[in-house]
Amino acid sequence: MKLSVIIVSYNVKYYLQQCLETLYRSAEGIDIEVFVVDNASTDGTPEYLKKIFPKDNFPTLKLIENLENVGFGRANNLGLRESTGEYILFINPDTMVGENCLTDCLDFLEHHPNAGGLGVRMLKPNGAFAPESRRGMPTPFTSLCKILGLSKMFPQSRVFGRYYMQYQDEWKENAIDVVSGAFMMVPHVVLNKVGGFDEDFFMYGEDIDLSYRIQKAGYQNYYLPTPILHYKGESTEKSSYRYVYVFYEAMLIFFDKHYKHYGFMLSLPIKTAVFFLAMNALLYKKIGSLFSHVRRYNYVPEKRFLFI
Repeated sequence: MKLSVIIVSYNVKYYLQQCLETLYRSAEGIDIEVFVVDNASTDGTPEYLKKIFPKDNFPTLKLIENLENVGFGRANNLGLRESTGEYILFINPDTMVGENCLTDCLDFLEHHPNAGGLGVRMLKPNGAFAPESRRGMPTPFTSLCKILGLSKMFPQSRVFGRYYMQYQDEWKENAIDVVSGAFMMVPHVVLNKVGGFDEDFFMYGEDIDLSYRIQKAGYQNYYLPTPILHYKGESTEKSSYRYVYVFYEAMLIFFDKHYKHYGFMLSLPIKTAVFFLAMNALLYKKIGSLFSHVRRYNYVPEKRFLFI
């Protein structure tokens, strides 16, 4: 088996359908197996999937149904244990891959034996480049620049703007530190050496942790400008307290795991900043949600677009 694809789904059955259709189109001529790990969706995802992709027509599509939401990392690891592919692709269900995406990625990895994780050029729904397509390692200094807004003020700086590495040409392949979990292709042999996702992370941060462990094992992570469309977080309610809590808790887990040796004098301001950042984000989202309800009654869109 050349490629094993693992998709973790939660209440996104229509996005999942689009993702699978583009995956199979891109995988023409490739020996592929696909694992959909459903985290106890309540929208009827398993039944819908079986109806749209019948077993007789899609024998390599395998569904793993969890009885509860076990989190992103653990669900991916369930699929990883069943995978037999030479290469593993972790991909979000709210993505659509380009027709040459999979062949481009496989060709790149086969010609770069030192490659660990491989990410791609992710596009927002409006077609704009998504900066999280490539990221630097969130060291204490890089994280501090992000928290203080220095990375936004000086995006082209190799010192202050390392978080999103915007000083790199988005149209050229480059070495990067962090590969997004929305699309992460890794040789199976590398995962056998470093392990899968750390299940201490429920959601968010596990891709950073895996990217870090891949680099520590002596491999290089890369960015390849072959495109995918990423709707980003369609299954997550961004204004909820749980989202804010889980997101910033992941930051603290990563810091405690890999940068605890920096000591109390450095960890305290970082953790304090993360705490206040989380509270600020929660308040901002709540206030924004309140105003959006007020504006809704007066807002008339000038244009509407239907994309098919």
